[in-house]
Amino acid sequence: MPAGSGPHPVALIVAGSGPTDRNGNNAFGIRTDVYRELAEELAAGGVASVRYDKRGVGASARVVEADLRPEHEADDVAAWLYQLKADPRFTAVVVIGHSEGSLLGMLAMQKVPVSAFVSLAGPGRRMVQVFREQLTRQLDGLLLEQANRILDQLDAGQMVADVPAELSYAFRPSVQPYLIALLQYEGALELAKLAVPILIAQGTTDLQVTVSDARALAGARPDAHVLVIDGMCHVLKMASIDRADQVAILSDPARPIAPALLDGINAFLQNGEHANPGG
Repeated sequence: MPAGSGPHPVALIVAGSGPTDRNGNNAFGIRTDVYRELAEELAAGGVASVRYDKRGVGASARVVEADLRPEHEADDVAAWLYQLKADPRFTAVVVIGHSEGSLLGMLAMQKVPVSAFVSLAGPGRRMVQVFREQLTRQLDGLLLEQANRILDQLDAGQMVADVPAELSYAFRPSVQPYLIALLQYEGALELAKLAVPILIAQGTTDLQVTVSDARALAGARPDAHVLVIDGMCHVLKMASIDRADQVAILSDPARPIAPALLDGINAFLQNGEHANPGG
């Protein structure tokens, strides 16, 4: 919460993929504290925020991974939006979605009208295309061929029983139902369904989601504000394209969020376009 009695505008921060907690960290050794820092910066600018542990993550209830679908996580976003819109402490309600959280936010806002949307490194093309590019950067040779064949089957709605051990982290059987559902989505198509002010922010050293995705999103909503930040990586901090630097930043919470991103979000939220809490 910001200082002062309020009421205040409020932003719901929707985390990216995987077992990511409310602060932007996970059990696989990633510790960025990016959502905690974003929340603190928002409060300093007069905007309240909510961030939460996703289903099965952190302090939230356990889930069976094989039963989880993107639609369930989008429903959770919608439930938070209903809660915030009914809370008299808040005026305008804004969604800030990061990476896959951008897509989940788009799905939720189709059910619950809000005042504005901020997409941070949000995928704009079909998710299967985004995944292929990610795998191309991480793998080569036989493993890349195997990964692409698995993606082909998942994209066709088919489970894959024979997954090489080296690819089990991405394609384990328990996560395949989630991926089959996720691969069908295209961010640009979902964004086009929204009728709210939009900020699209993307970094040039992001190895997960690229400027091509920002262009696809902007093509779906030509009236959106587009912010391309030179040198910002996927966790919204400044990093070079060098692989070692990209890895190092994942366990360096002291490295701050890109200042240009904070300035851009603040300018977008302060310009009055999100003043109507009904969306």
